[in-house]
Formats: sequence, C-alpha cells, structure tokens
Amino acid sequence: MKRLSSAAIREQFLRFFEERGHVRVPSSSLIPGNDPTLLFTNSGMVQFKDTFLGLEQRPYTRATTAQKCLRVSGKHNDLEEVGPSPRHHTFFEMLGNFSFGDYFKAEAIPMAWELLTQTFELPVERLWFTVFEGDDEVPPDDEAAQLWVAAGADPERVLRFGRKDNFWVMADTGPCGPCSEITIYIGDDLKAMSAQGVNSDDPNYVEIWNNVFMQFERSTMQPLHRPSVDTGMGLERMAMVMQGVHSTYETDLFIPLIERQLALLGADETTYRAHVAPYRAVADHSRAVAFLIADGVLPGNTGRSYVLRRILRRAVYQGRTVGFEKPFLAEVVAVVIEQMGAVYPEVRERADFILETVDLEERQFLRTLSGGVSILNSVIERVRAGGGTVIPGDDAFTLKDTYGFPLDLTQKIAAEHGLTVDEAGYERRMEEQRARGRRAAQFKRAADAEAWADIDLPPTRFTGYVSVAGAGTVQALIVAGDQVAEAVAGQQVQIALDSTPFYAESGGQIGDTGVLIGPRGRVRIDDVQRPVPGVIVHYGVVEEGVIAVHETVDAQVDSARRAAIMRSHTATHLLHRALRDVLGEHAAQAGSLVAPDRLRFDFTHTRPVTPDQLRTIERRVNAWIRADTPVAWQELQYQAAIEAGAIALFGEKYGDVVRMVTIGCVNGSDAPSPAALAERQQAGFTMCSRELCGGTHVGRSGEIGLFRIVSESSVAAGVRRIEALTGSEAEQWVDAQIATLHEIAARVGAPQPQLVERIEALLADLKQRQRALDELNARLARSNLESLLAGVQSVGDIRFLAAQVEALDIARLREMGDWLRDKLGSGVVVLAAVIDGKAQILVMATPDLAGKRVHAGNLVKALAPLVGGSGGGRPDMAQAGGRDIANIRGALEHVAAALAAQAGG
Repeated sequence: MKRLSSAAIREQFLRFFEERGHVRVPSSSLIPGNDPTLLFTNSGMVQFKDTFLGLEQRPYTRATTAQKCLRVSGKHNDLEEVGPSPRHHTFFEMLGNFSFGDYFKAEAIPMAWELLTQTFELPVERLWFTVFEGDDEVPPDDEAAQLWVAAGADPERVLRFGRKDNFWVMADTGPCGPCSEITIYIGDDLKAMSAQGVNSDDPNYVEIWNNVFMQFERSTMQPLHRPSVDTGMGLERMAMVMQGVHSTYETDLFIPLIERQLALLGADETTYRAHVAPYRAVADHSRAVAFLIADGVLPGNTGRSYVLRRILRRAVYQGRTVGFEKPFLAEVVAVVIEQMGAVYPEVRERADFILETVDLEERQFLRTLSGGVSILNSVIERVRAGGGTVIPGDDAFTLKDTYGFPLDLTQKIAAEHGLTVDEAGYERRMEEQRARGRRAAQFKRAADAEAWADIDLPPTRFTGYVSVAGAGTVQALIVAGDQVAEAVAGQQVQIALDSTPFYAESGGQIGDTGVLIGPRGRVRIDDVQRPVPGVIVHYGVVEEGVIAVHETVDAQVDSARRAAIMRSHTATHLLHRALRDVLGEHAAQAGSLVAPDRLRFDFTHTRPVTPDQLRTIERRVNAWIRADTPVAWQELQYQAAIEAGAIALFGEKYGDVVRMVTIGCVNGSDAPSPAALAERQQAGFTMCSRELCGGTHVGRSGEIGLFRIVSESSVAAGVRRIEALTGSEAEQWVDAQIATLHEIAARVGAPQPQLVERIEALLADLKQRQRALDELNARLARSNLESLLAGVQSVGDIRFLAAQVEALDIARLREMGDWLRDKLGSGVVVLAAVIDGKAQILVMATPDLAGKRVHAGNLVKALAPLVGGSGGGRPDMAQAGGRDIANIRGALEHVAAALAAQAGG
C-alpha cells in the first residue's frame, strides 16, 4: 500500500476522476447557499442537491469535488466526543464523484475498484464491500454485488446489509436508492479479520467510501428515468489508512496543529500522550473555527454564530486544561491557514480577519470564564454542602443569562466535581425568557401571514423595475383581519393586486408608498409587504369612496420617494464594494436599511474603521458616482451568477433564478466621455460590483449625486455599522455642517481657516484654569480634613477617626482616606459619604494594624447592615454601600463597639 500525504490523496482522487470526464468543481461554502433546511454543508452532494432533484441544470453531467463539511449536532455529548474519540471531528473534507444521469453502477463500481486497488494500491485482502440486502419494498442490489465480484472482489467479501447501513434517502420525496460501502481492515492480525467486524464498533474496521446509487423516487418508489451516482470518501479517514496509523489525529492533517500547541507550552510527546483528548479537541476545533469565519460566520448567540462560539470556546477551555493561561488559539489557527490555504484560498485571503476574530473572541471568553467559574464554584460549594448532586436549573440559567457562561461548559465543570445540571429546569427558564421576547415583539406580521395564508392567490407580478405606475386588478381585500368584498372610506385595508409596480419591503429596502385609484374610490398606500411568499400586499387607508374585489385600479408609486430609495440602494452596493476594497473581503454585508432619507449598512469587521479609512471609502464611492457608470441587471441561474463573481449575502435564501445587479463594468456598449473615463480610472473600476439583489436601482451611478458617511459604530461583536446619506439629503447634511462651522467661528471670534487653532488655544486656557481650580479645591479639602483630626478617638491603644464627609465620588473618598490615614500614622480611618443617593462607607487601617489586630473588610461588614447594605475588602482597605442614608450617623457611632469587638478590647 502506498503511503501518501493528505494533499496527495486529495489531488490523486480529483485527478483520477478528472481524467475520466469529470469536471473538478470547487468546494461550496460551509453555509448552504440555497438550502434553508441545513445549518451547515454536511456532505459533498449538498451543492448538487437541486441538480439531483431535477430543479437545476448544469453544463456538465460528471463532477468531482473536495468539499469542506461541518457536522455538529445539537446534542451536547456529540461535541464532547471530539477529543476522546480517535476519529470524531466537527470539520472534515469529503472527496466525491458525481453522475447526474450520466453513468451508473456499471461504470461507478469499476472506477471505484481501480482507484482503490491501482491508484491508491490498497491491499485487496483487507477490503470489504457491502450492498443492500433488499426488503419488501426494494429488491436486493444483486447488480452491485455482481459488479464488485466482476471487478475483482472475493465473493465472500461482498456482504449484504439492510436499510440502516445500505439504503440512502434524501427526504420524504426526491431521489433515493441503495448504497455500497467500502470498509478496510487495519488490524495487525489478518487471521483475526472476519465479516462480523464490518459495520461494527470494532476500531480495526474503517469505512472509507460510500457509493450511493439514486435509482428510485422516494414517494412512489418508482425507478428514476435518469439514475445518478453520489459518492463520499472522508479524507481524514483515508489519510489515516494510507499513513498507517489508527487515529486520524496521527495524520499529517492534525500533527502540525498538535505540535504547535506543544511548542507554545514548551511540552513534549510524553505530555501529549498523557492528555491526548484536549490537544485533539483544540486541533479539530481550530480547523472548524478557521473555515467558519472564512465563510462569513462570526461568533454570536444564535444559529450558526452560536455553534461557532461554542466550538471556539470549547477549544479555549480545553486549552486551559493543559496549561494555556493566556490567549493561544489564534496561533494554532494560523497553522490551519498555512496548511490549507493553497487548497482553500478563502482562508488565506481572510487570514488577518480570521486571526483577529479568534483572538478577540478568546479574550472575551477568558474574561467570561474568570467571572463565571468563580460564581459556578460558589454554586458547587453550596450544592455539595447541602448534600446535593444536581446544580439547579435556575443557577445554570443565571450563569448563562447574566455571565454569558454556556450550559455545556457548566455541565462539563459540574461533571468534574461529580455533579450534574438540572437541564430541564434550565430549559424551562430559557423558554420563559423566549416567551417574554415573543410577547414583547410585534405580532402584526404573523397575524397578517395567517390571514393571507388562508387565501389561495397566485404570485403577484411585479412591474416596478421598469415603471412606477401601472394597472392592476384587486384580487383580495382584508379589513380588521377578515377577508371582505369591499372597503369604504376611513377603513384601514390590505390589498392584493394581480400586478403592481409597488416594491414590497425586502432585503433591507423599505416598501413603497403611493396611491391606488379605482373607479369608485382612492386608497393611500403607506406600506407594502409580502406576508406570504410571492404575494405582494398593499397596506393603506381608503381616503374616499369604495374599493372592491375584481376592480381594476391605477397603481401610482410615490416616484420622488422611490427615486430617493433607489439612490440609497445603489449606494449600498458601492459602499459594500468600497468596504471590501479598503478593509478586506471579510467586510461582508450583515444587514441593511435602505430608506429615502438615509441608508444603514452593517458589515463584518472586528475593530472600528479609522477616520482615514472612512475618508478613503467615502472618496472612492463618490469617485464611482462621478464616473456615471451604468447600473445593469440580468436574471440567470444562481450557480452561473456565483461563477460570474456575484456576491451572495450571508443568510439570504435565493431561488434557482436570481437577479444579478452589476455596477462599474466598462464594455463596448458603454462609450464613456474622456472626463467620465478619467473618473473611472481614478475610482479603480478595473473590478465590477456584482451582487445578487432583488431591489430597485438607479440607471446610472451618477444619479446618486453625492454620498456622505455620517457615522460608524459597533452593533454587535464583530459587526460594525455605517450610516450614510445620498443625494439631496447628503447636500442638506453638508450645508448643516458648514452652517455649524460658521456659527462656531463667529462665537469664538476666528475665521474658519484659523478655527482649529483658536479652539485649541481656548481649550489650553480652560485646562490651565481647571488645574488652578482643582488645586484650590484640594487645599480647601485638606483644610477641612485637618479639622477632622481633632476628633480622633481611641479603643484601648488603637486610635480611630470616624466622620461623615462630602465627596463627589468613590475615588475622591479614597483620596481623603489616604490623606487622613497618612496623617494618623497608626490607627483606623472610617469615612462615610452620600454619593449618587446612596450611603458609602470606607474603612482604612494603617500597615502596623492591618491583618494583625484590625481587618478593614470585617469591620466594614459589621457597619454595612446599619445603612441597609453590604460590603467587604482587604485587611487594609474595604468599602460598603447601602440605601439607608439616614442611618449614617448610627453606623459611625457603632465604629467604637465594632472595633473593640474585633481588637479584643
């Protein structure tokens, strides 16, 4: 058997099928682009699903891929298997070959045999083949069995299994069929090999390849007209076999990641062998983290983002168990990027962003971990002190809700102390929280969807790309939640037309407004939505007369408002392109609002955009606007648009046919003037902006007029927001800024060119005056404090001062305490003050007493209840707070007794 690197296995597999007429297709994203039923791409066939279903045609009938995959179940113990298990992974690569109605078993099986036994030179005497044994519904797959034997397999090595192992189903409908798996025995003793080990838990038997033969339609079980082939070979397992090891973590895919961890810790092979599980988990999770971030996922609290956060934080925690105390994960992820960048260029292109995101999330989690572990340890001590074995669900919920401490980590730490977590109680509290959120949210759209779902309407024809006016027939009316035949003046109404130029809110672009004018009445339209797929509904008020079902109305969009919206929408495309140019391709759209008076654009980026970067982005967009380039769109197949370079937005669902908007491409039909050409060259229009977008746009970029960024801020971890204006709104904003500058210049008595210099001089003068005032206040405060020294008392031989003072904040109170303690020399200072409406008590002890005869923390604990609060601290300094300011005097009068009790006098 050959010994091949993982890179050689991948390349030889792809080349083998390429030489046999297969098109080498790049791996698709880990985020399924057109399949809302999947959280992540979990197999090689995902990107070809619509092709297998007959919903999509491709320009080839044979394909081969190395597909990046991610499989993480919602069950906690699945992720826990990564590390302890020698072969369990979250991220992995699946090699596959596919036939879309081209060849079938008669060609697939001989090719598989040739690849395994000749290209990879696997020993035939170690190979086992399984086929479907048949049942009442589907006959046995004798054809596959015979083909394996004809190819060269020993008939005794061709085994038959039932549906659980050898029948594949995509869904309740669609293609399905028998599959044939190849297993290899990797044990040391060939004499111990037997058929009983195949499809068992015996680690000496490794399934390396599955050939799926799609030949039936699931709902009818009738033969397909064009049967197809889908195969999947796990690269990690194949590398394990061909590198002669018994764990995928001992292959060249993982060894560099484990070695980097050991190097960072200064540890050796012996250390690793004593703690393999955490090192393996970090290695696996580093790969998943790198590829998820490269594909646009950022750590968060929901959906895919939560899965990423969970994996990343588990890696960090596993690292802590082997000795990492400071951030380290980015160092391991860097090895993933170095190792995989040549095959998957997206990780190399986004390397800086990946490493920065990992580092930020790890640092944030380390802060969470520090606080959460402390709270959890207290809970564990309380549970064990009470003889319990279960951490209450309320505590687990509080850790998650208040401290951001995930449930699975609570469970892991609890298990280390021999405890479990009341998961049912935790889930009950989580559901209560979700229910509160649902009640707080508006339910209008859901109610609308329910009402319109009961009405069987064909899709509305949208004509608004080419016109802002047009005729449409009223298909249905809803008033107060009920379907009606007509609506009269004064009623709020929802109207569906068979055809409309009104754009329904979608993709960040808000809905149009305008009027519907019928033969007997007029309706003011205030909003347009799609409460159910395909149906455009106009929300408005009948201003006069009557509107009725089956009437033809004249639909008129507010054209000035629409034009302003189109300026904003096209500007978001230019802004998106400029952000990627200036910040990097990781700056992907994460949300937007396109309105007539402003635009808001959220994008993935881990740090604030600098003023210089903002200026560069704004200048670039305005240069593109001045270039006055055409804004074109076309409808085409989704895959064709992606292959043309179109940006598909993360989390968006696209159909088979998409609308691609292109801005900035110079072609033969676009003959620019010399001035426009110069603007284009300045703007850098060597690259086009191409996005999948169903919104409305201006015809040429010059129609936007002007673009101004008015703010940049953070909206979530790893997500920034830019707010901007276009057209007349931008002009008005500029005018307002200039007017403000004029007013400031007049008030400070300086011309605009000298305004900054004048303000700096005024600020310097103000700072000097403030210093002088602070010095006077300090002298006055010291004078007042000196008078307090006359009130020093004694308990035995311990001197103390207890007084109420005026202080603006805690910092000032501590300054007073420090000064008085120094003046006292030896003794205790107790100061009380009212700060922000609360009683604050500060206790300080001099070094000769602190921790010996006096403990400031214990003293303040004795005083705090007297003001209705609590507190604590170190032997030399402590503080407390309470709400009962009326009893400050009583607390101070109790100092002598509390000090006497503590000092034994």
